[in-house]
Amino acid sequence: MAFITKEKFLSNEWLRTYAFLIIGSIIFAVSDILFVVPYKLAPGGVYGIATVLNTMFGWKISYSTFAMEIPLVIIGTIILGPRFGVKTIVSIVTILFTVWLMETYISPDYAKVIADPMLNTIVAGVFYGISIGLIFKSRATSGGSDIIAMIMAKYTKLSLGKLVIIVDGIIVLFTLVQPTETGEIGWEFAIYSLIIIYIEGKIIDTVVSGANYHKTVMIVSDKFDSIAKKITLDLKRGATIFEATGAYSGENKKMVYSVMSRRELEILKLYIKKEDPTAFVNVTDAQEIIGKGFMSLNDE
Repeated sequence: MAFITKEKFLSNEWLRTYAFLIIGSIIFAVSDILFVVPYKLAPGGVYGIATVLNTMFGWKISYSTFAMEIPLVIIGTIILGPRFGVKTIVSIVTILFTVWLMETYISPDYAKVIADPMLNTIVAGVFYGISIGLIFKSRATSGGSDIIAMIMAKYTKLSLGKLVIIVDGIIVLFTLVQPTETGEIGWEFAIYSLIIIYIEGKIIDTVVSGANYHKTVMIVSDKFDSIAKKITLDLKRGATIFEATGAYSGENKKMVYSVMSRRELEILKLYIKKEDPTAFVNVTDAQEIIGKGFMSLNDE
């Protein structure tokens, strides 16, 4: 059946999903009108193009965006499925309606909320990232270039944040056709827009995948047994012991592998320092952890 949702209607999951979707959509619209349009910025997406058209021809952003969204939604629904389609339509309608209300009832001059251009750019990037991250968590998009990014994500291993940066980085070039007050090419529009895109991409990855609060740790030590017990019995984390061979010495070694929080890692490091100060410890960020004690595959 077309245009159905995976979540059971009015279930806790359904309510959470659509809360993310609607809140994210409203934040996006408000951020665009208050922080992006006043400075003639175009940080990617159809709203970026619509801002340029608004600056040059005075066309309403909501009307221009609506005309561009239709073909993209059709393509996205065909490739990503009907669940993608219904949620994205809800997001698009929410954003368009909010933008239309603000365009209609706020002064056309869009009084600048933040006077400093750089501070405004940082705030815009943060709010854009939060809004689109919330929309992505609901398994939808805000439309426009987000659809292109999600389609690319389906066929590549790049994160959504990186793909948004790539797609929107190309679209931001449209700002160059906007002349400055002195009649020169608007390089500052493009530079500020690129900064927004960079901040936005980082925030999206944080919202969607979570901040790097967990670390992957690999320990090579003769006291591997006591270290593994510390992890499993005290820290209550899983651990795996691997057979390893030193490339230089040729000696057989044991390596302990585990994933834990930053706080737990600090406790473990203090223990290793006391137990075996010569141990080799490698720590890396754990970008995504799926399994017992972390996120379930059912949450994916």
